[in-house]
Amino acid sequence: MTRAEYKRRRRALAKQIGPDSLAILPAAREAIRNRDVHYPFRQDSDFGYLTGFMEPDAFAVVVPGRKEGEFVLFCRPRDEEREQWDGSRLGVEGAIAQLGADEAYPLSDLDEVLPTLIDGRDRLYFPIGADPGLDAKVMGWVNQVRARARAGARAPDTFVVIDSLLHEQRLRKSKAEARVMRRAARISAEAHCRLMQLCRPGMHEYDLEAELEHACAVRGARHLAYPSIVGGGKNACVLHYTENAARLEDGDLVLIDAGCELDGYASDITRTFPVNGRFTPPQRALYDLVLKAQLAAIKKARPGARWNEPHEAAVRVLTKGLVALGVLDGKVGKLIKDEAYKPYYMHRTGHWLGMDVHDVGAYKRHGDWRVLEPGMVLTIEPGLYMPSTDAVPEAYRGMGIRIEDDVLITDDGHEILSAGVPKDPSAIEALMAA
Repeated sequence: MTRAEYKRRRRALAKQIGPDSLAILPAAREAIRNRDVHYPFRQDSDFGYLTGFMEPDAFAVVVPGRKEGEFVLFCRPRDEEREQWDGSRLGVEGAIAQLGADEAYPLSDLDEVLPTLIDGRDRLYFPIGADPGLDAKVMGWVNQVRARARAGARAPDTFVVIDSLLHEQRLRKSKAEARVMRRAARISAEAHCRLMQLCRPGMHEYDLEAELEHACAVRGARHLAYPSIVGGGKNACVLHYTENAARLEDGDLVLIDAGCELDGYASDITRTFPVNGRFTPPQRALYDLVLKAQLAAIKKARPGARWNEPHEAAVRVLTKGLVALGVLDGKVGKLIKDEAYKPYYMHRTGHWLGMDVHDVGAYKRHGDWRVLEPGMVLTIEPGLYMPSTDAVPEAYRGMGIRIEDDVLITDDGHEILSAGVPKDPSAIEALMAA
């Protein structure tokens, strides 16, 4: 992303909150994994979205209409000794020169400078309730202003959760964001293709997990968007299975739900395929049903459609198909009304996708499912998970199938960002045979 892109985002936020307001966003903090070992640092998505600053322990302040500049950053100063151990820092000077901050201060100046920025503002926007420590800090700054009321200082009297404003802004991706997400999906699609080519009976789930991470890394995406799900056989029926330790058996299916993160943006792809490269007739029947449901759902992903329309389309196809396969019995309409499909399809058909794999943005507005608009990105991922019980015909027991793509809503329809990995069963078999 360019400096101009981040500046555009801050200006959009400033316009939303208005000239008598101020917004405070904290950066993520480093977290201890065990003793002296930290978890890999990942910037808070809201903070990164507005600043492009990827260091911990910082505060961004947006002050609309301020004559000295609207973007103020507090960050760690340069420190040669610490940089020898932990890597280089941008520092105060770099924040101005490289990030385009109008003013920047070391963190040690936070308690002195921030009350002067708050003074005279009517409304204060920040992530209220997300961190009790931050709540206490903000009230401390506000109380400093209140203490100077007789000297003419004026503290804000309205406090607003910033999340909904900022998350609505993040929900609609710019052209620059769409380009990054397109690249992320392409890298992940190529990695999934690699796994189809490598998969053999006798391998372990972690073999495919490692190959996927390597395939993404060598293509420029060193981090995954979430822990990979590699479930062979009945493990595919566990929705968030991440143990990834079992042996892949001849005759089983394997479900892989995995995607890379590129420049802070997630991809999220699921494919299910036969370990030995050939679908059995029962596997093919169940797979064809899930694919038909996904294609029906994707067809509904267009501007002006309601968020729930893809899910409703998938549920209808799956329910009708389960009746045809002898899993359910009854009239399709009543089965849907009674949610008789739920033992076999218990999750929604998708979620927002962006900087977070389950990205921000409300699914309903004023009590109604929201209308899809150009720039929104969602996943479409119906599935079937057949328990090993007498309620299921023996041929389908223990099968878990999910097919997931990343879909960008466009002006005239949609674009499937993850189309580079096959999902037609014949195409999957041909790729695995090659």
